[in-house]
Amino acid sequence: MSKNVLFEIGLEELPARFVDSAEKQLADKTAAWLQDMRISYDSISSYSTPRRLAVIISDIAEKQATVEEEAKGPAIKIAKDDSGNWTKAAIGFTKGQGKTLEDIYTKEIKGTTYIFVQKKIEGKSTFDLLPDFKNIIESIQFGKNMRWATETIRYARPIRWLVAMYGNEIIPFEIANVKTDKFTFGHRFLGEKINLEEPMDYQKLLYENRVIVSLNEREQLICNQIKEIENKNNITVPIDPELLAEVRNLVEYPTAFMGSFDKEYLQLPPEVLISSMKEHQRYFPVKSQNGELLPYFIGVRNGDTHSLDKVVRGNEKVLRARLSDAQFFYEEDQKHTLEFYLDKLKRVVFQEKLGTISDKIERVVHITKELVELLNLDPTTAKATIRAAELCKFDLMTNMVNEFTELQGVIGEKYAAIFGEEEIVSKAIGEHYLPKEAHGQLPNTVSGAIVSIADKLDTIVGCISVGLVPTGSQDPYGLRRQAAGVLRILNHNKWELAVEELLDIAKKLFKDIKVEQEAKPDISTTLDEFFRMRATYLMRELEIEQDIVQAVLSDGINIFYYTIDRAAVLAAKRNEKDFKTKEEALVRVLNLAKKSEETVINIEQFQTDSEKQLYHAFLEVNEKFTEFEKRRNAEKALLTLSNLADPIHYFFDNNMVMDDDVKIRNNRLALINQIAELIYRYADLTKVEWKQQF
Repeated sequence: MSKNVLFEIGLEELPARFVDSAEKQLADKTAAWLQDMRISYDSISSYSTPRRLAVIISDIAEKQATVEEEAKGPAIKIAKDDSGNWTKAAIGFTKGQGKTLEDIYTKEIKGTTYIFVQKKIEGKSTFDLLPDFKNIIESIQFGKNMRWATETIRYARPIRWLVAMYGNEIIPFEIANVKTDKFTFGHRFLGEKINLEEPMDYQKLLYENRVIVSLNEREQLICNQIKEIENKNNITVPIDPELLAEVRNLVEYPTAFMGSFDKEYLQLPPEVLISSMKEHQRYFPVKSQNGELLPYFIGVRNGDTHSLDKVVRGNEKVLRARLSDAQFFYEEDQKHTLEFYLDKLKRVVFQEKLGTISDKIERVVHITKELVELLNLDPTTAKATIRAAELCKFDLMTNMVNEFTELQGVIGEKYAAIFGEEEIVSKAIGEHYLPKEAHGQLPNTVSGAIVSIADKLDTIVGCISVGLVPTGSQDPYGLRRQAAGVLRILNHNKWELAVEELLDIAKKLFKDIKVEQEAKPDISTTLDEFFRMRATYLMRELEIEQDIVQAVLSDGINIFYYTIDRAAVLAAKRNEKDFKTKEEALVRVLNLAKKSEETVINIEQFQTDSEKQLYHAFLEVNEKFTEFEKRRNAEKALLTLSNLADPIHYFFDNNMVMDDDVKIRNNRLALINQIAELIYRYADLTKVEWKQQF
């Protein structure tokens, strides 16, 4: 008869950001382990709170499945001697498989005959295998681990108890001197020690002890409670999904409540108030029905409604102190000038070899001016963009950003407006940090986008120039994220700026100012490869297949949005049967072009009409292709290239390219090479795995 299994890891409070991943790992690893062990079951349910990770396996089989499998032995010529008798190799093989010579049969594999036996592997008792689940518990990965006492195990937090039950039996094993048992613990303050009789009692008994082990149930309960507060008070509570996920993983028994703060604090920028509530206190801000911020907040308590009024007052007191500090900093900051903060940046080091933040700003301004010129901005926008670059980091020296670091840029925008800067300037200051994460919001204004690219280019090229190249998971300056940000901004704005051109601007700048660079042979190669990897990653996220990505990036990233368009066209064309002969012609040219670097064509040395036809077709296609390339029309550019297919096939059918006459041979290779150069401008088609060829 099948039974149920429960495993629970009791811990000191886990950081909220670790909980979801750990629960998923536990469930996934459990399923994989059961499959590997050939143990059948009905379902797996996983649970988590800040103090526990658990999994229940329902209706698990009493033993492993018995399997029959074929065991392959040596070749028949080794298994039998010249007299046809079984050799020691055959005898040893059958003995090792628990079989006899009578069990042998033969099969031919790729022209060679081998001996085989059929063997039966009896399944072991599930109970005898379950102690190995210890390895699953120990294999869970966390963002950061610790050691405790004299233990050698590294885990997110100390393990305090272990539950391991097969029906009502204890599954015996031990981790970090903690032995498995049948008891767990309820809420730290509202529950008690719980003796479990059966795994399926787990949820019910913990709920009775003020623990809701299902994260989805806790989340839904929080949402329902907030909804009740909204309806009761005629307010709206914007629920940030990330904050909700964090809060649900901070509590075992959630109770939402509403608190308030003095109206006078509403004079502070809304971002300051919201940051104080969300980032520092894990509160949900409250707004009116028309979207205005109100002097209230929603908190979530880890417990029931007992003495909830005292909890509210305590939370109000803590928030009041935070907002009082913010108000003081806000007022003090405005007693100074922009020049005061810019001067302070001269004494703050950005990076040892790259100088101060003030030095960085000078470089950002230089790159910004280059970009403004390349994009041919109107004088008004150009002036505002350069001014934004000059001021982009001043808020780092304010008391407000020192206290609320997550508000850098936001405070810069607010203060720039207060100090009388134009809206376009202040907006660009706020936007130049964007995007802040992999898929984060991009700058909305041209000025903000330009300064953002300039700032990121300076950081990336500067850091890599002095040897700070990201390795593995180590990327302290966030260079990968910033490179992706540059590419996303270029693509979003459809700017006619080649990535390599932008890198050249920054590289030349660092060379001119004589920054002490890392003693490496070629910084350019490192930078090109670094950006190529980011471009590959972004294009793979767009579900562009790897071979297509490599094909369009073979000649560099160039104008990124056009590179993405070329990839999309190729991805579609490779599935079209009508494109087969055209692809074959173009690829044949590329393959042959690798045999010579000859590029000088002498039309007087053409020997056949097919040579002349291909040459004239090339001239016509080259002109049209260049025009479509300038218009960034990827589809028409490829279709134009495909017009060379028939002349190419005709050429190869009627000419021996590698002619014995050196002049004729080189002339034909020169023609092939020039056509190849044209094709390479679109993509290296030899890297594409053409579907119709499979």
